[in-house]
Amino acid sequence: MIDKPVLRVLSGESVWPPPVWLMRQAGRHLPEYRATRGVAGSFMELCFNPELAAEVTLQPVRRYGMDGAILFSDILIVPWAMGQGLTFAEGEGPRLPPITDAAGVDMLDVAGAASRAAPIMETVRRVRAALTADHPQTALIGFAGSPWTVACYMVEGRGGGEFKHARKLIHKDPALFGALVEKLEAATLAYLLAQADAGAEALMLFDSWAGQLAPNAFRKWVIEPNARLRAALLAARPALPVIGFPRLAGPMLVEYATRTGVQAVGMDTAMDPAWAARNVPLHVALQGNLDPEVLIVGGEALRYEAESILRAMKGRPFIFNLGHGVEITTPPEHVVELLRILRAA
Repeated sequence: MIDKPVLRVLSGESVWPPPVWLMRQAGRHLPEYRATRGVAGSFMELCFNPELAAEVTLQPVRRYGMDGAILFSDILIVPWAMGQGLTFAEGEGPRLPPITDAAGVDMLDVAGAASRAAPIMETVRRVRAALTADHPQTALIGFAGSPWTVACYMVEGRGGGEFKHARKLIHKDPALFGALVEKLEAATLAYLLAQADAGAEALMLFDSWAGQLAPNAFRKWVIEPNARLRAALLAARPALPVIGFPRLAGPMLVEYATRTGVQAVGMDTAMDPAWAARNVPLHVALQGNLDPEVLIVGGEALRYEAESILRAMKGRPFIFNLGHGVEITTPPEHVVELLRILRAA
């Protein structure tokens, strides 16, 4: 019998009150995270220090008693591991040398990516051991960026904006973009399987920029790559559940849930949970989707929004989460307030 609430939901069970974890829960809203980051130095140094990365992964579990621990890392580890340069400028986000031609794709090293990411796997092993010892009902969730979203950064060279270069490239030179996605899929699959081997109990695919695409492009560059990844993971690790998060997918969420084969889909802040509950197949769990800004405000607004989501999700497999990541200005006491509301449901 599965005794971890998150894994029970991912197996198709409706658990009530629902389990909860928050995207970016291990991060800047916690004073203990900021202290650890100060010891590590840069963000990249923190990601590749297994002792400190494990510590920040565990901090919200210790503080809040979360039902899920999400690996502390970044979606751009895969392109870095393939040999694309990556830096994080303070206050400016990631920077990569843009890939704009076949030579840029050809230089990416898929075969060596897993070995370069070995420190991440040591973090997974440490977190899993600590959870087993001290938080046996908390599931460890590994993750990667989905090919479309990661490719956007690789082509654009940075985050933010509308990713116009990537969106033009899929129409102007779909063969080039397809070659990039093919390499990304192979490296991402190896990266995710290594996380599973190290102790991750579920995986999440973040497609943060899925909403940039029109429906036909969404099918080709979001649904199809994620479906291939899910099929390959299923063939290699049949019992390993996967959560997909095609952010801002809108009504395409239903097709994504149906065609990719994931066990759960994340709802972004803009998604109406009642609509999702009616239209996403019941065997696919839902996850989400409180507005992070409401968590900052707290009080009656927080209670109203949380209870509205709970009413919409009652009776189906559901994991409570945010519709995007925890903001830096979120008061930790508001997270405690949210958990009180959820556990009284």
